Parts: sequence; C-alpha cells; structure tokens
Amino acid sequence: MVLGAVIIAAAVGALMVVAQRSREGAITHQQGMRLVLWAGGVVPTVVLLALLIATLPAMRPIAVKPDDLRITVTGEQFWWRVRYQPAGQAAIDDANELRVPVGRDVELLLEAGDVLHSFWVPGLAGKLDMVPGRTNKLVVHATRAGRFRGQCAEFCGLSHALMAFDVVAMEPAAFDAWLAARRTPAPVGGEGARLFAANGCGGCHMVAGLSDATIGPDLTHIGSRASLGAGMQKRTHANLVRFIKEAPLVKPGARMPAYPQLTNEDAATIARWLEQSQ
Repeated sequence: MVLGAVIIAAAVGALMVVAQRSREGAITHQQGMRLVLWAGGVVPTVVLLALLIATLPAMRPIAVKPDDLRITVTGEQFWWRVRYQPAGQAAIDDANELRVPVGRDVELLLEAGDVLHSFWVPGLAGKLDMVPGRTNKLVVHATRAGRFRGQCAEFCGLSHALMAFDVVAMEPAAFDAWLAARRTPAPVGGEGARLFAANGCGGCHMVAGLSDATIGPDLTHIGSRASLGAGMQKRTHANLVRFIKEAPLVKPGARMPAYPQLTNEDAATIARWLEQSQ
C-alpha cells in the first residue's frame, strides 16, 4: 500500500509538471474532459475499490477464545478503572495503566462510570466509545513489546485533555510474572500507612490489605506505574507529594479534595510509603 501511495503521488506530480510546461492550447477541450474523466474518475474509483477489497479481510473482528485474557476498563472523571480477569482466576484491580501480553488476543470490555468517554490507543487499536450502562468490546493483539500512548477521545469534562494512559505490551513470560505479582499485597505497616488511614485516604482509595474502597483509583501498586493522574505527569516523588496535597490544582475538576492541613513532611511520608510497592 505504501508503494501504491508513492506511485500515485509521483503520477500526480508528473502530471502537474507536464501541465505547467505545456503551451496554451496543447490539448483540446474534448481531450481535457477525457483526461479529467479517466484521471479524476475512473482511475481513483478502481484504485479505491482495489484497496477496499484488499483491506476488508483485515477489518473482521478478532474472535476471542474462552481462555483469553479479558480486561474491563471503566472510564471515570478523570481516570481509568482497570480490572484484569484471567480465565479461571480471581480478578485483579489496577488503575490508569494497562498491560497486555505480546502475541496473545486480549478482549477489552469498555464501560463508563459517569459520562461518555472514548478509549483510543492509536498505535495498538481503534477508537471505541465508553457509554454508561453499556459494555462495548474491543479485541487487541500486540505484535511487539513496547509502550503505547492512549487517550480519552470524547470530551468528558474539565480535565478531559488530562485523561491519558499507557498500554504496556510485555513478553508473555514477563506479563505472567507481572500479573502474579499483582496478587501480592502492598506493605501496609509503618508511619505512612498510619497517616494514610488517619487522613481518610482509605475512604476513597484501595490499598490491598489496608483499604477496600473503590471511589478513587486503586493505589496498591502505584509504585510500579510510570505516570500520575492518568498519564498527565511523570511519577516522581515531588509530583506525588504535590498531588496528595493539591489534587484540584494539579488536575482541575478532580473529585479528590485538597489537603492543606497536611504538612509537606507528612505528605512526603505517605508518598514514600506508596512508592514502596512495585
């Protein structure tokens, strides 16, 4: 197809050069109309029809098998709720990042928890809307390992542009090991855990072994994620501390309140505790 596009572009360029260098009256009106008919009508129709026929087989939905991995992704304002559902195993919750095995079909079950969202990963799959009360299905098949940028493609509120995510495609063995590690609870002891509970963080956020809340993103393994706030900034210690204290300033419209009463030292202690879990 790339070769075909090059040939068409070269032909159009050659035609333009010939037209510019030809003297006035070089062709008759009738000859010009025939050129328009063939070059502007017949040839494009034949080329586009051939391209359609060649690509139709690739447009068929990928059939999934009962033992294929299924991942439920729910769009929230303004983050992504993720639930891995391996065949025959208990579900695993995560947030704001997807991981898939290379070479395997993965069925994404796309939902919305509040308003319309749209799931879009240009380098991996097409765009599909997420509608409250409905489950749309999208099958992805990564052919190489790597990180693919995703984005909400349906305006969903004040921080719509800050609602991104990464899909990390991993080699099958590495993915299986990563998924197994998700079943390991995060460290729940220490001063960070005490401050987390004392400031009410567990009322919204899940940390396995400490809190089972589901209002906000699951923070159990936040230390393994590359970004914060649904892909809006790198996960650094300083960024995490600021997000803990000033979420509405960092991400306008976020439902997480600010914590001005929390000292920088206490926020840093919570951040260090959260970062322990990989």
